[in-house]
Amino acid sequence: MKKQIVSFLIIGLMVLKFSSNTNAQENKPSWPEMKAFHGVMSETFHPSEEGKLEPIKSRSGEMLAKAEAWSKSKAPKEFDKPAVKETLAILVKEAKSLDELVKKKAGDAELTKALFDLHERFHSVVGACNAGDGNDKKEHNHGEHGDHGDHKH
Repeated sequence: MKKQIVSFLIIGLMVLKFSSNTNAQENKPSWPEMKAFHGVMSETFHPSEEGKLEPIKSRSGEMLAKAEAWSKSKAPKEFDKPAVKETLAILVKEAKSLDELVKKKAGDAELTKALFDLHERFHSVVGACNAGDGNDKKEHNHGEHGDHGDHKH
C-alpha cells in the first residue's frame, strides 16, 4: 500500500510539472484516437484511485475498442515512429488482458493493478511520441493527450 501511495504522489508531481508545459505543447500534432483512448482511461483510472472500480468494470470493453482503434489509426507524421507502434501494440495487449480480467470477475486488487499498469503504458506511448523533441519519455501534457486538465490528475 505504501508503494502505491508513493507511486501516486510521484504521478501527481509529474502532472503538476506537465501542467506548466501547456504553452510548449500547444503546437503538438493532434491524434484523435489517442485522445479518445485517454478519455476512457481518465474516466476509469481516476475513480480507481479512490477504490471505485465500477467504471472500469463497465467500460473495459470500450477501453479495449479505443486501444485497438488507436493502434489501427494513422499516426501524425511526428508520432509515426517504430517505438510508438511497438509500445502501442503492448498497450492493446494489456487492454485486452484487463478486459479479460473484468470478464472473469477478477478481484479488485488484480483489476486495480492491471488498470494502473495500463495507465503507465499509456504514459509510455506518449513518451515515445515525444521522444526526440526535447521532452523526457515520462513527460507529457495531459491536456494535449486527452485533457486531464478538466479534472486534476
